[in-house]
Amino acid sequence: MEAHYMNEHGYTKSEIRDYVGEPLAVNIDRITKANRTYRTSLWTGDHLQVTVMSIPVGGDIGLEIHPHTDQFIRIEDGCALAVMGKRKDCLNIRQRINSDYAVIIPAGTWHNIINTGNLPLKLYSIYAPVQHPFGLFRRQKKRLNTNKSSNREHNAINQKGASHIKLAPSVILSVIPLVPAFGFIG
Repeated sequence: MEAHYMNEHGYTKSEIRDYVGEPLAVNIDRITKANRTYRTSLWTGDHLQVTVMSIPVGGDIGLEIHPHTDQFIRIEDGCALAVMGKRKDCLNIRQRINSDYAVIIPAGTWHNIINTGNLPLKLYSIYAPVQHPFGLFRRQKKRLNTNKSSNREHNAINQKGASHIKLAPSVILSVIPLVPAFGFIG
């Protein structure tokens, strides 16, 4: 039986999970600040996904591009540097950001968010279409993977949506058991 504990933001560990297309109302500020994992899917539908992230001091999301996915990032707590550009070697948009800032990233834009503060950076991200596998729960940032088959699987997610592809076990550290529920978390 899983032990349920209440953290300082009033959430139990089991409440920060993927609600997989079920109607959901949450206090996104509180649930984002309560999250202690690198990335956890909070809600995954057919056309949209919401993840919460906690980036450690000195850490970053990692320079990336989503060829077919628009992304919205909202900073709930902390300080960071957002960098973006059309080319990996030309990140000409640089903005210092902190709580209450939003970063909007069109598909096909290279980007990174770097924690420049002295506390974990707390943010949530909205992807359209879906970017990550449903139920994603990653305690730490994934190391750079040079395995071409895993990279092909990741690219297939970008093109098809996360709910339509199987991933290699190395891509996901662990998956939260999914229980359909109509939730109001506040």
